[in-house]
Amino acid sequence: MGSDKNTYIGLFLIAAVLMGWMWWSRPSEKELARQKAVNDSIAMVHQKQQEKAKMDASAVKAVTKDTAASAHDTANHSGDSLAEVHKQQSSLGIFYSSVKGTSSTSTIENELLKANISTKGGKIESVELKSFKTSAGGPLILFTHDSNNFGLTLNAYSGSISTDSLYFSVVGGGPVTTKDSTILTMQLNTGNPNKYIQYIYSIKPGTYLMQCSIRVVGMQDVLASNTQDIRLDWSMHTPSQEASIPNQQRASTVYFKVYQDEVDHLNTMKDEKKILPSAIQWVSFKQQFFSSILIANTKFGTPVVDVANSRNPKLVKNYAAEVYIPYNRTQDESFGMQFYFGPNNYKLLKKYSSGNDLDLNGQISLGWGVFGWVNRFLVIPVFDFLNGFNMNYGLVILILTLVIKAILFPIAFKTYKSSAKMRVLKPEIDEIGKKFPKTEDAMKKQQAVMALYKKAGVNPMAGCLPMLLQLPILYALISFFPASIELRQQHFLWAHDLSTYDSIYNFGFNVPFYGDHISLFALLMTLSQYLYLSANQQLMGTGGTDQMAKTMKWMMYLTPVMILGFLNSYSAGLSYYYFLANLITFGQTFLARRFINEKELHRKMQENKAKPVKVSKFQKKLDDMVKQQQALKKR
Repeated sequence: MGSDKNTYIGLFLIAAVLMGWMWWSRPSEKELARQKAVNDSIAMVHQKQQEKAKMDASAVKAVTKDTAASAHDTANHSGDSLAEVHKQQSSLGIFYSSVKGTSSTSTIENELLKANISTKGGKIESVELKSFKTSAGGPLILFTHDSNNFGLTLNAYSGSISTDSLYFSVVGGGPVTTKDSTILTMQLNTGNPNKYIQYIYSIKPGTYLMQCSIRVVGMQDVLASNTQDIRLDWSMHTPSQEASIPNQQRASTVYFKVYQDEVDHLNTMKDEKKILPSAIQWVSFKQQFFSSILIANTKFGTPVVDVANSRNPKLVKNYAAEVYIPYNRTQDESFGMQFYFGPNNYKLLKKYSSGNDLDLNGQISLGWGVFGWVNRFLVIPVFDFLNGFNMNYGLVILILTLVIKAILFPIAFKTYKSSAKMRVLKPEIDEIGKKFPKTEDAMKKQQAVMALYKKAGVNPMAGCLPMLLQLPILYALISFFPASIELRQQHFLWAHDLSTYDSIYNFGFNVPFYGDHISLFALLMTLSQYLYLSANQQLMGTGGTDQMAKTMKWMMYLTPVMILGFLNSYSAGLSYYYFLANLITFGQTFLARRFINEKELHRKMQENKAKPVKVSKFQKKLDDMVKQQQALKKR
């Protein structure tokens, strides 16, 4: 009896173990769904077999063989998919619930810009500037949903998780409008109401600035224990917005403001990647006339920036920035920053930088050193003053040219006077040339000419110094006009856009060192340059030897050609300015000649020649060196 009792207990325990094992190992709902999909697939195959029952025996056999193989592969795939799901759940942890979702877009905007924000990544997927159009007349989009990435890289679950590929939800169902702002909150959910990440965007009326706050809640036990900062990745492929992609590429690159230091940038002419040694206050993906700038309320740590020309003919540059935001491992903390999406307007960027030492206007290239000073303290103030009268920009450039030439006229007048003195002395210089016709007497000839200058009280270099003093303004304008967004899409005469070239004819092919079109303002400027140089050579004289005259004549033909190749694809506003400047200079030359009495100059120089010449120590040393060279030559 005892034996039977033990037998029954053993059988009961075995049955209980078997039932428990069967219950524990039963398939989940997801596995049942996958198995159903497998069964449905097999059923579909059988249905196709029945539809082809009239086929010959060999065909039926082949179909049956393929069907069995397909069912076997489907079952294996089901197992592989299940393993992949477990792997993702293990690597993503609480973020696994955000892997799948529905991509939708919410919009926040003001009268200046419109930003579309996607639930995928919770990022700004595109920005439109409402007050501007592309060169083709379409809406000006700084970047699109498929050309930018923005997200945090989280160190969690023994790996890296990028929020850019996860799905967020819109808190409150959409934007919330307050008295002075429009606010949109995107939340990365984790299934735990006490653990989430938020991007809080807000924008006020009448500004190109958009506030953005990154809020991290309850992540101190999710992120790796050594996490003290979180990496923020931002990249962008910028579309072409102007007529010339090469011009855009020359003006586009990554700019950044070193924390409590100066603005710097990567190379505009070649691809470059740089690991910055210190923190930065902002990083800008600068285009020719517009920028997307990410600005920290405090600073970004250990940044890496990258820029490259795009291989896509419809895109200009590929930008990338990798920065770090601090994480103090508290229950609820936020990092404040803001975006600037807008034009590269010097005055506007300076306004946004006022009082916070951001120096956003430092990314507008106005030339280095003294050239930049000329633009900041002379050209831009005059240009802005004239612009306030709301006149056509062709007239603004005309008046600006007249103002600059008037300022430079006293310096130019000294150049004309020096040239007049050289012209008066030219007959005597020619006589010296006849006395020393041989090549080996070149040193004696030069010594005699310098002695004549000394007696007449003429400094042959006096005409060069005023010209050098004019160069900063000339070179400053080369930087100013192509960078001036005020000239963008401004019409004047035949030019549809003074910020780029004014093509009147397209070749359909590229001419080396010239381009694929004819820019009329550049052509007029070149002709005016040639006429000015030609007339100047006749009116002012070369004031030098025959060899110098030949050199000047050769330069007269070469210089305009070189300038034409440079300006043909450059800003029409710059070519127009130089054209006007040449005409005004040509007129000033004739005006100066009427006011300069050459007979009176000649009389004074003759009086100077009668006076005893004071030889300076430098001149004495120079004469001694010439005598020593002559003595060595005789030996």
